Amino acid sequence: MDEDSKPLLGSVQAGEYYTDSLDPKQRRPFHVEPRNIVEDDGQERVSAEAAVLSSRVHYYGRLTASSDRLLAPPDHVIPSPEDIYIYSPLGTAFKVQGGDSTIKNPSIVTIFAIWNTMMGTSILSIPWGIKQSGFTLGIIIIVLMGLLTLYCCYRVLKSTKSIPYVDTSDWEFPDVCKYYFGAFGKWSSLFFSLVSLIGAMVVYWVLMSNFLFNTGKFIYNYVHNVSTSDTFGTNGTDRVICPYPDVDPDRNSSILLYYASENSTGHVFDLWWSKTNTIPFYLIVLLLPLLNFRSASFFARFTFLGTISVLYLIFLVTYKAIRLGFHLEFHWFDSSKFFVPEFRSLFAQLSGVLTLAFFIHNCIITLMKNNKHQENNVRDLSLAYLLVGLTYLYVGVLIFAAFPSPPLFKECIEPNFLDNFPSSDILVFIARTFLLFQMTTVYPLLGYLVRVQLMGQIFGDHYPGFFHVFLLNILVVGAGVLTARFYPNIGSIIRYSGAICGLALVFVLPSLIHMVSLRRRGELRWPSALFHGFLILLGVANLFGQFFM
Repeated sequence: MDEDSKPLLGSVQAGEYYTDSLDPKQRRPFHVEPRNIVEDDGQERVSAEAAVLSSRVHYYGRLTASSDRLLAPPDHVIPSPEDIYIYSPLGTAFKVQGGDSTIKNPSIVTIFAIWNTMMGTSILSIPWGIKQSGFTLGIIIIVLMGLLTLYCCYRVLKSTKSIPYVDTSDWEFPDVCKYYFGAFGKWSSLFFSLVSLIGAMVVYWVLMSNFLFNTGKFIYNYVHNVSTSDTFGTNGTDRVICPYPDVDPDRNSSILLYYASENSTGHVFDLWWSKTNTIPFYLIVLLLPLLNFRSASFFARFTFLGTISVLYLIFLVTYKAIRLGFHLEFHWFDSSKFFVPEFRSLFAQLSGVLTLAFFIHNCIITLMKNNKHQENNVRDLSLAYLLVGLTYLYVGVLIFAAFPSPPLFKECIEPNFLDNFPSSDILVFIARTFLLFQMTTVYPLLGYLVRVQLMGQIFGDHYPGFFHVFLLNILVVGAGVLTARFYPNIGSIIRYSGAICGLALVFVLPSLIHMVSLRRRGELRWPSALFHGFLILLGVANLFGQFFM
């Protein structure tokens, strides 16, 4: 087929015309009568106006190559994809069916997709983070970190729009970094993205070891009719434990007895079913083969379990808070025996956790591409962050406030708040089982993303060979096993990985790209430079605070 006989792309909308709206998707090129658009009947002809558009698009196609945006058809010639028609050389126009517009999501779906993506393991550490920073200061930090990360995410979302004369429709944030900073920007964004993914995989391994241990212990105790004693009970049903009761040198010795009885069943069982000595190695048999699959599409079918798990956690937290009641005393700067100050110097630990908890910056461009109404992207992103922040506040505040002090100490709140409930608690057992199954399906997805990003950049192929993939998986699994064996503190793992990847992908790169873009256009002013410079300093301080506070 020669050039003149190829179908041409244009767009029309019956009964409408272009307005002076700033949004190209709200404008139409000319008026076309409804009878001139054919859906299935190929005998009707398009009007002369439609033929003019066909010739106009053809003209632009002759001026330049499709990769050169300088002489590409402007927005008022090619409107939104849902208005595209195919014009044949015979003069008929057929509306394009089943294009990208059929998979666009409404705003409510986009908002909950962002919420579901951000809701991860960090939610389990929010009560611990509030305890580390103090109740009042913790609430303030959650609000402030939510606003800061929202603004930086907004800057990432807008980064592709600031690049002139280049088609950025299929770009991701690493492509933007490469455009502004060359190979250094590309590899630095890749490195810090891998830090966040591998950090999440390590946290998953620690949590899966924890959940598998407690699930097996629940089943063992139920089958063998083993009863356990607990440190606190309301009507004998709602029990809370302090796994590490040595936080207070003047502790009641009875707590130690409860601690021992809760964590011992039988000698042989304890020998082979240990949270740190054996369970992390048992998981290798299950998960290492799953990481070697070429495709992760099978596991992607179970992502809905994340939403179910979070909703169940919210129900569990609500139920426990109602049953336990609130236990609060306000000591603004001095701690008491059972309570912590409202303002503590360890607040950086919460900010590190929240950096990862609010982290979605490396995939926000992709998520927003599927939004049906692109003009609402900023609003939908803001509502999603509001929903995420309210969820973190709800879980963190209720668990902290309901933790029974006295007789226990607020310092007993664990980095994984489920550890403050015994393995015999049936509702917590259900939560652990849900989360264990969910993480078992999500873990191969994270490994697939690590492989795609790393192997794709090094070898140009997502699966260069079994040996390469197997070696990478051995390294990733080994990191998880060693961490679960020697340092199973998910709060610290989350805050370290969050502060490291957040330094680059949340604070530094979005701010630098925005300032460079403004400077190239001659629009950079000192208030903007000071504000974005301050954001960079906050990222640096957040990272150093994890080591020195």
